[in-house]
Amino acid sequence: RFLIAARLSRASDIIRTIRDPEKPNTLEELEVVTENGVEVQEIGEDEYLVIIRFTPTVPHCSLATLIGLCLRIKLQRCLPFRHKLEIYISEGTHSTEEDINKQINDKERVAAAMENPNLREIVEQCVTEPD
Repeated sequence: RFLIAARLSRASDIIRTIRDPEKPNTLEELEVVTENGVEVQEIGEDEYLVIIRFTPTVPHCSLATLIGLCLRIKLQRCLPFRHKLEIYISEGTHSTEEDINKQINDKERVAAAMENPNLREIVEQCVTEPD
């Protein structure tokens, strides 16, 4: 129990500082990510499933896929334990949530997106901690 709580807290801390691609705010300030949207389950010895649910600011948000990508990249880089990652748009909060959920949970599509220099630069700006 204690380990799961610690892992939950760590995952929440990692995503709270990600910046919105269009606004100067963090995703936490915009309530796109909240602590309630983070779930951690033990799936094996020293391995955890981290589930993130985020809520775009508007139901037709064109940046929802990019936000999901930022969440994935930051967590992959920063989680200090073995994990499997699932990222979803909170149910009923986006007009194309199913398509976006598939996209941000598909390793090949994520890898392809990160090969795009323009997209990679935007992701880096969003996930890099301010000095």
